[in-house]
Amino acid sequence: WILEKPERYSGKVIAPNLQKLGESGVVFTHAYTASPFCVPSRTSMWSGVSPHKSGVYHNQTNIKASEPLKKAVSLFETFTKAGYSMYGYGKITHGWGGNDVWDDKQGHKRDPRPPGAPVQSVGKGDQDWGPIHIAEDEMNDTGGANKAIAVLEKKHDRPFFLAYGTFNPHMAWFVPQKYFDMFPLDDVKTPELNSNDFDDIPPIGNDIVEGKRKFTQSVLDAGLHKSAVQAYLATTAYVDVQHGRVLEALAKSPYKDNTIVIFISDHGFHLAEKDHWQKGTLWEEATNSMLMFRVPGMTRPGGVTTRCVSLQDLYPTLLDLCDIPRPPHVDGKSLVPILRDPQTDWESTAFSYLYDQYASIRTEQFRYIRYKDGQQELYDRRKDPHEWKNEADNPKYADTLKKLNRQLPAVEDMARQLVRPGRK
Repeated sequence: WILEKPERYSGKVIAPNLQKLGESGVVFTHAYTASPFCVPSRTSMWSGVSPHKSGVYHNQTNIKASEPLKKAVSLFETFTKAGYSMYGYGKITHGWGGNDVWDDKQGHKRDPRPPGAPVQSVGKGDQDWGPIHIAEDEMNDTGGANKAIAVLEKKHDRPFFLAYGTFNPHMAWFVPQKYFDMFPLDDVKTPELNSNDFDDIPPIGNDIVEGKRKFTQSVLDAGLHKSAVQAYLATTAYVDVQHGRVLEALAKSPYKDNTIVIFISDHGFHLAEKDHWQKGTLWEEATNSMLMFRVPGMTRPGGVTTRCVSLQDLYPTLLDLCDIPRPPHVDGKSLVPILRDPQTDWESTAFSYLYDQYASIRTEQFRYIRYKDGQQELYDRRKDPHEWKNEADNPKYADTLKKLNRQLPAVEDMARQLVRPGRK
């Protein structure tokens, strides 16, 4: 997004540290989450088990009931067995991954809400934003960066694995006022919306956004769309500063020339596109994720690839890069060929799953979504980058539709969602 879509939301995206990281290695502009919620996305990444096999599709899934996950070995355990010291700070596992493999670990927690919250007239729970009332050095993501920096400043006698995960820009968006000031409201650009967008979307597609449609409309009706986008950008700018501090510590350390650096987001985010707010859909906004790699001796500065890849490819890629044997349960493909040559041929691995009967695949030209009962969406993104025109009933695309459908697992082969007791 930073390199390819700098005008997506604002006339000036201020993320110099991520920009610098991206320019130093390879940016994947078409990386996709395996599931557009935090828990299933991270569970699939760290376990190597696809949601359609594990049955983990939602934050409320009973992960402990998943038989495939009982047999899986996490990425972190695999690195521990290979002799690595393990350090993790902030939002990393969030559901599955174990706590017994870390030399030092501190999970994430939310910063306190400003007194009198909600701040916004439409605010409720997480769906709120505004300046935070505590100092930046008291914020939890700042503290996580401090711990990561301390790891980079100490001497290591064996290889180490360091994970630093920020809670931000998860809602609610509360960061210091100075980050809001970086994005004057007059300069903020909101996403282009289409009032007829849902005319050709099947009923299930409508149902999926119903829960957030009311909030989205309340933001628009209150004239707060620019304010909300400003808050999103402000929170992202805060995150950029924290990651920049960690990257600077690495650059000053003895490990700068032999350390692989990866930056990821676990899913994307709607800001009123498709009548939706936040995550939890199979469209571009919720599934498109950030992914950058810098691999000493392999990647070249300025690499950009449009190959469609999955965050599930992260596990096998890291094992490949570090010469660690791959456990047999791990799905995904090593991205090393793309890291060597960003323009190499590649068969899409960008599959995303939502609940136990909805799936999508993204190729460089198309997005295909298949719901239960035969409901479908197909978008030709070369002509329709907003995904506003569903071509599923267009005879011109009949062969494409069949081909993409065959690449998705059959509905009967998808693991049923493992719902926690007491929840529907």
